[in-house]
Amino acid sequence: MIDGNGMLSLIKNRQSDRKYLDRPVEREKIERIAEAGRLSPSACNGQPWHFIVVDEPSLRAEVAAATESKVLRMNSFVRDAPVLIVIVREKSNLTSRAGDLIKQKDYSLMDVGIATASMVYQAAAEGLGTCIIGWVNDRRIRKVLSVPSSGKVELVISVGYTDNRLRDKSRKPPGEVITFNKY
Repeated sequence: MIDGNGMLSLIKNRQSDRKYLDRPVEREKIERIAEAGRLSPSACNGQPWHFIVVDEPSLRAEVAAATESKVLRMNSFVRDAPVLIVIVREKSNLTSRAGDLIKQKDYSLMDVGIATASMVYQAAAEGLGTCIIGWVNDRRIRKVLSVPSSGKVELVISVGYTDNRLRDKSRKPPGEVITFNKY
C-alpha cells in the first residue's frame, strides 16, 4: 500500500496535461483507471455514474470535437489524447436523492467529482497524464455515444502519455485555506 508521503507526492505531481505523445495506452491501465472510478465512495452508495472509455479513433475525434470552442480557442488538445473517458451522471438511489431534497444539495455531482478525482490519480500512478474537461456539449456527446436520456454528460477526461515535464503549481498558501477547529 502507498504510504502518506507517497500519496502526497502523487497529488503534488499530478497536473492537467494538454500535450500527449503519439503512443497508445495499454488496455490494462485504462481498466484500472475505470475501476478506480467504479470503486469510489458515493453518498448512500448511490454510485450515480457510468464511464464510457472512448479509444476508437473516429468516435474519439467526434467526442473531442464536442469539447472544443473554436471561438474561445479551447480544448483543441483533446484531439491528440489517445483515450477519452466520458463521465455520465446517472440518477442516484432513492436514499441519496432523498438526502438531496432534505439537505438541498445535489450529492450526485459531488460523487461524480470524487470518482473523477480517483480516476485521474490512478492515471498518475500508472504514469499517464490527464486533463478534466468540463466544457462539453452534452447533447452532441449523448448522440455520438448513444447515452440514454436518463444520463447527463458532465465531464470528459483526456488520458495519455506525456513528456512528464512538471510545471510549477500556483496554489494559495496553507494558512490561507487550512485552519484547525475554527474558520
